Amino acid sequence: MVSNRTLLLLVVVLGVLMGAVDSTIVILALPTIVTDLHSNLLTMIWVILIYLLEVAVLTTQLGRLGDSYGRAKIYNLGFIVFTIGSALCGASPSAYFLIGSRGVQALGASMMQANSGAIISDHFPPNERGKAFGYTSIGWNVGAVLGIVLGGVITTLIGWRYIFYINVPIGIVASLLGFRVVKDVNKIKRDFDVYGVILFGAALSLITYGSSEIAGEGLALKNVILILVGLVLLFPFIVMEKRVKAPLIDFSVFRNRVLTASLFASFFQSTGYLSTAFLLIMYLQGIRGLSPLNASLLLVPGYVIASMVGPLAGRLSDKIGARIPATLGIGLMALVSLLYSHILNLDTPLIYIVGLSVIGGLGSSLFYPANNSAVMANTPKHSYGSISGMLRTLSNTGILLSYVISITAASLTIPRYVAFQVFLGTSDLIGGVADKFINGLHSAFLVSVGVLVVALVLSAVRGKEVRTTLVDVARSANR
Repeated sequence: MVSNRTLLLLVVVLGVLMGAVDSTIVILALPTIVTDLHSNLLTMIWVILIYLLEVAVLTTQLGRLGDSYGRAKIYNLGFIVFTIGSALCGASPSAYFLIGSRGVQALGASMMQANSGAIISDHFPPNERGKAFGYTSIGWNVGAVLGIVLGGVITTLIGWRYIFYINVPIGIVASLLGFRVVKDVNKIKRDFDVYGVILFGAALSLITYGSSEIAGEGLALKNVILILVGLVLLFPFIVMEKRVKAPLIDFSVFRNRVLTASLFASFFQSTGYLSTAFLLIMYLQGIRGLSPLNASLLLVPGYVIASMVGPLAGRLSDKIGARIPATLGIGLMALVSLLYSHILNLDTPLIYIVGLSVIGGLGSSLFYPANNSAVMANTPKHSYGSISGMLRTLSNTGILLSYVISITAASLTIPRYVAFQVFLGTSDLIGGVADKFINGLHSAFLVSVGVLVVALVLSAVRGKEVRTTLVDVARSANR
């Protein structure tokens, strides 16, 4: 007989997987979508950006909403919204309809991602959360990059519309199961910080929109101004949050060094390592001339390793804390980026790519469950939703910035439009242009290493948290 906690974990893993996969699944399908919907590249790139931007902005707010009105309610409703959005995406008759439908899909993904960590923490005691987050890391860790693989396979073999339609049957089953097994506990009715939501949402929107526009058109003055205004708005937000009765973000929790370091380690890890996957796809398709399907298949071994090792790494963090496995994981990811910056050339053996993807997958599987578990183990119950949402906000903002880093750094040596075409799988580089582009890729990988080193330092100095066995919590969670 399958226990309720096992079914609950399955629902959360499915939600995290679907949301993460769809953050990147359209990357390899974009050239096909542009042709089929008779659109252009600059318009269709918003199919990617609207999703990343919306999820980055909304997750903290929706996590806070879950604290007050029920995490299970917000999470289960998110599954329904996400499934509807997926169906609309698949049926899109035009580019703008598809972009709008992706916005609906992103709203559902935000509702799920914001509350998934809090739901795990509600139902699993601290000494078992590492294991639980190890399973959810199969969704988040693999999902964002696996989307690239699925995008290539499905687009090549079936058609681009099915990268969205595939979510519909999974979403229906998961929604029905979610309403049955995911129930609200630890709900604390509190006032909703409307002004905080508006101010924080405006700040994040300006920062993420400005950053995403830099990817498309470069370091234009208006994009810099948008980012600076967003950063400035964070200061009155922080001042206001320290004075209101029920803040969107309770800044007192950041006195905990483990929590603060873990949150920002997640941000810098996402910013540094997700760009590695984007850059590698650019290299395999733009330099080596591989098809989307063949390029994605080279990365499969790394995803398989990450899926297998994640739960084991989570158990390890339950026993010894997050610092050692998470820091080791980031170290492996930084090593992979460093090696890519040195070995990639016009005729690098493709087996090297497979080997490095396995090492990177091992690093990811060590980092995600340990770090997520450390975040939630050091969060007060009343802030589970808002901090879980903050974790996802930082991770998703990191993914968006990784995209900006990939395009910007790789296009330092060739025109941006050429880098953009290569990034989307359109390759026709020859001679000196290819050599220059490889130099750009090397620079981008070195930037990735630098960002990951920051994440490594934060992980290493976070301190050692104690995972105590809370018998009463464990008993209540098993009821």
